[in-house]
Amino acid sequence: MSDNLPAIPGMNNGVASTGVASSGNGFLALAGRTAKLAASALFLKEGMHLLRSHMQANANAAMRLSEMCGQAEVEPRFTSMIEDTSAALTGVAEASGEMVNAADAVDTDARGFNNAHDREYRPGYEASNGSGVRQAKPGFYRRTGRR
Repeated sequence: MSDNLPAIPGMNNGVASTGVASSGNGFLALAGRTAKLAASALFLKEGMHLLRSHMQANANAAMRLSEMCGQAEVEPRFTSMIEDTSAALTGVAEASGEMVNAADAVDTDARGFNNAHDREYRPGYEASNGSGVRQAKPGFYRRTGRR
């Protein structure tokens, strides 16, 4: 599934363009990971929509089959099994709908975090890259109490 994700600026196969692993706490690495999280949530949401429609179609088909079996006077235990299958498929369709809601929440939260992160840290990132002077590692000033 990760092969289907869109290209994320600042990332190259999970490694930030600067050569630092994406597990680092650099500006681009964090932005790349949250963008990848949002994209993954969208792909999950899309897959759950497809699953929900497929399971609902199968549940409807099973219900029609059980009705036809009733009209054909098929043994009631077999008709009951088909109805149970229809109910189980409907349950899967409903659960996939709940997953769509969860994936949507993850996507929204990841995008919100990414936007807040960008607003907070982009100016400092741009300033440090534009200065030509080697900068302290991220978090250095917080550990020493200086800012």
